[in-house]
Order: sequence, then C-alpha cells, then structure tokens
Amino acid sequence: MTTERTNYVRDSRTVRPLVTARLVRLDGGRLAIHAPAVGLWRDRPPIGSLVRPGSLLGRISLLGEDLALVAPEGARGVVVSAVGDKLAQHPVAYDDRLLVLDRAVAAGSSEDAAAASGEELSSGLIVRAPSSGRFYRRPAPGKPEFVAVGDVIDTGKVVGLLEVMKTFTRIQYGGGELPARARVIALHAEDEADVSAGEPLIAVEPV
Repeated sequence: MTTERTNYVRDSRTVRPLVTARLVRLDGGRLAIHAPAVGLWRDRPPIGSLVRPGSLLGRISLLGEDLALVAPEGARGVVVSAVGDKLAQHPVAYDDRLLVLDRAVAAGSSEDAAAASGEELSSGLIVRAPSSGRFYRRPAPGKPEFVAVGDVIDTGKVVGLLEVMKTFTRIQYGGGELPARARVIALHAEDEADVSAGEPLIAVEPV
C-alpha cells in the first residue's frame, strides 16, 4: 500500500500539535476520558465507536488554537456515553469528563471482529490504515464513494482519505502482497470513522 500527501484542508485555520486527553479508571471496568485543559470541544466520536490509544477524539480549541485531541495510552473500549452533540462546540474545563468507554463491550464485539479480520490479513488481501486518523470513503460530502463492494480496482486506485490534523492523505491501493488487480469484497471502516494505524479498511480478492 502506498500513500500520497495532499494539502486538501477544510478551512483556513492551522491545526497545532496533538494534545492528549486524560484517562480515569472507573468501577466495573469502564474508563473515562477527561479534558486536558479549558477549551471548546467538538467533533466527538459517536456512541458505539471503538477508541484505542491514539484515536482521534475530536478537536479542542485552547486559547484560540485549534488542536486535535487524541486518546491516551491505556484507552481502549467502546464509547457508551458522551457530553454534547457530535458536531456542536461544547465548553469544557480542565478534567471535565468527555467520554465513558466500556472495555467489556469492546472485548465482546470489536475484538472479535479484529480476530476475524486477522484471518483475512493472513492472506494479505487487506488494505490497512497507514496511521491513526479519521477515514473518509468519499472525496467530499454528497460525492460518490471512492470504491464500493464489487468494484475491480488496480494498483494506484484511491480507496479513501485519511485526515490527520486537517491534512488529508490519499490512500492508494497496492503494495505488499496485494495483487495488481483485485475486486473489493468488503468495506471494514465506516465513512468518517476514527481508525488506528494498521486497522483494516478494505478487503479484496484477486481477479
């Protein structure tokens, strides 16, 4: 798999370096994600999404600077509760609770799915995320998806975008053990999903 960087950005603001959220352990095996500073938080992950260390947890504006908020080490679980609307800005103070993660839910679903995808990975027919970020199946809202199940694709075909700090990387098919020409058989990552490095995005079979 190869990647190609592009300067495609959504707005004129410059995103500063990543800032890491705080982790608090709760009773019953749950984890809480807390704000690392006073600011305005937005673009939170949806309920039911899987969070891992390094996962993008939205944007937080601190003293006029727009930063990407990422999950800390030890954060793993499915989002079961969150404050604020998904897209609206939400004022937060230092150590305010932002999300609650359930590790048991992750072990019962997402980990099983990862194990299943591991069988496909052994055949070398999986396109994986090159790094953590937000994955987009389409070039812009309302536009067709880059690929769909049943499509036949060749090396170099763009299969998605990965956003990290408002810089978009085009994910191109190819490399490794992947055949030069293949058919898409599954789409593992949802549009606008937060993914971790190495997470399966698309499954293919030789044509």
